[in-house]
Amino acid sequence: MRSWRERLTHMVLFEALGLAIVIPASSALTGHGSGEIGVLAVGLATVAMLWNLVWNRLFDVWVPSRRRSLWQRIAQAGGFELGLLLMTLPAVAWWLQIGLVEAFWLDLGFMLFFLFYALIFNTAFDRIMHRLLAREECR
Repeated sequence: MRSWRERLTHMVLFEALGLAIVIPASSALTGHGSGEIGVLAVGLATVAMLWNLVWNRLFDVWVPSRRRSLWQRIAQAGGFELGLLLMTLPAVAWWLQIGLVEAFWLDLGFMLFFLFYALIFNTAFDRIMHRLLAREECR
C-alpha cells in the first residue's frame, strides 16, 4: 500500500506537469487567453488534486499491487477522469461563458488528454518508485 507521502508527491508532480502542458495548449486551441485558461486550469487542478487523493487511495484498496495490468491502469485513469468530468463541467461552462455542450466537448478533450497522460505518468511513477524502494531495501 502506498503511503500518504507518496500519494502527495504523486499528486503534486502529476498536476504541475499537467498544467505546464495544458495551459499553453488549451489557450492556443480555444482562443481564450492563457490567463483565463490558467485560472480555470489551476482551479480544476485543485479539484483534481483532492479527487486524486480520494480516487487513488480507493483504487489502492481495490487493487493493492504496484504491478498493475494495462486494463487496471485504464480503469484507474478512466475512473479518475470520469469522476473529474462530472464534478467540473458546470464550472468550465460558467468560467468560459460557454454552453454545457461546448463545455462538455472541451472537458472531454481535457479528459482524453489526461487519460493518456495519467496512463503514462502513473506507469512511470510506479516504475521509478519501485526502483527507489528496491534501492532502500538494499541499504
